[in-house]
Amino acid sequence: MGIFSKLFGKKDQKPEIKQRTVLNMEVGDIVSYDLTDYEVVGKIEYRDSGFKWTVYQLLQGRNYIWLSAEMDDELEVGVYKKIQFPVSDPYPETLEYEGATYHLKEDGHAQVSGFGRSESLSGLNVHYADYIDEHEENFLSVENWGSEVEVSKGYPIKEYEIKIIAGSY
Repeated sequence: MGIFSKLFGKKDQKPEIKQRTVLNMEVGDIVSYDLTDYEVVGKIEYRDSGFKWTVYQLLQGRNYIWLSAEMDDELEVGVYKKIQFPVSDPYPETLEYEGATYHLKEDGHAQVSGFGRSESLSGLNVHYADYIDEHEENFLSVENWGSEVEVSKGYPIKEYEIKIIAGSY
């Protein structure tokens, strides 16, 4: 390479930052939702019979929420918070929580890949169940991780309700 090409040649190109969506966020990204900024500190990808969905752990201070995203016939996005509600496996057809009846929508077993704070979950199988209330306004998500059954309550949101700022390339 000659002196002129060193002086006037192309500079090293920085990698292009990939446009973030709810389907491709990464640990370290910032998510603004409901007037609060959260950091993506964990990411869990679930796979079951050719279907894939992703759940992100969003942290603000000491509080966290879960953001779920799945491309089914259309994009489905929901916000969840962990609750204390005992459910045992096998899962029942209905659950009663805070005066509402939730009906089993689907259940199955998924292979899990974890990233960030959720990295230790990689390779695990989870028995999951999704419940919906009669007004289709609230959900209960139940996951049996073998050592414990976790329950989260959630509700659907629209993708435009959140803003994503890439925290890395």
